[in-house]
Amino acid sequence: MSGPLLLTDAPHLLYRAFYALPDSIKAPDGFPVNALLGSVNQTLWCVERWKPRAVVKCFGQEAAEYRVEAYPDYHAHRPPMPDGLAAQWDRAPGFYEALGWQVLTSPDHEADDLMHSLARAEERAGGTALILTGDRDMFQSVTDRIHVLMQRARQEGPDEMGPAEVTERYGIPPELVPDFIALRGDPSDGLPGAKGIGEKTAADLLQRKGNLEHAILGAIREKPTVRRALIEQAAELRAFRDIATLREVEAERPPDRETDWLGGAAAARELGRNRLAERLEKAAAG
Repeated sequence: MSGPLLLTDAPHLLYRAFYALPDSIKAPDGFPVNALLGSVNQTLWCVERWKPRAVVKCFGQEAAEYRVEAYPDYHAHRPPMPDGLAAQWDRAPGFYEALGWQVLTSPDHEADDLMHSLARAEERAGGTALILTGDRDMFQSVTDRIHVLMQRARQEGPDEMGPAEVTERYGIPPELVPDFIALRGDPSDGLPGAKGIGEKTAADLLQRKGNLEHAILGAIREKPTVRRALIEQAAELRAFRDIATLREVEAERPPDRETDWLGGAAAARELGRNRLAERLEKAAAG
């Protein structure tokens, strides 16, 4: 198979589908299956469009311990998982595996780190990778051979983001995304960023200075509010950049594995999702 490796942010897809679809969507045993249905449908949309050589559903820690140690408020504001989603979380790996998709998790790192690592392994092997997510942190993984499929609200499929698209969006190249996050902040991760520095100022600083370290070293030449933030928060901003930087964990290149349309159809029928089963059976028939 010559298609790209499709890496999916399983936690993001499950959460997104849980809140996007009504919890009245249930299996015959009464358990909600809205998150399972939505996460599979979004993945299938990408499978049908990009025809990947394999699909990997990536899980990991909610918050890597070293990131919490560096900044205790990292992810601290996130509410506990709703009961209706927790019930589906446990069922998700089996459902994904029935579709022929590989399920991987990292015991010490987050799903983002695992996706980043698998994408890099694929690139080193001469392949291409697509990362399906809604997390802008993943833009730092983007290269000519690694693209992010960015999910959007009220849009059927994701936007494909390569280096040019990331640069157009933020005004900085993918490799400076951790520096950009450190300055601008990331509310979803609980990182406040530099006081008084928003998205435009962060991009301008990095365009002129080249990276966060040079921006800090040249702070004396900036306007008062920016100068104060860079000088007074220098250590904190360096910590934010480190937290935002994805780690490479040990990860082997996944083998080729086609989607198992009929296996997925059988699993869908067990969950009472007959329309999904019919879609998969139709795909199996060509």
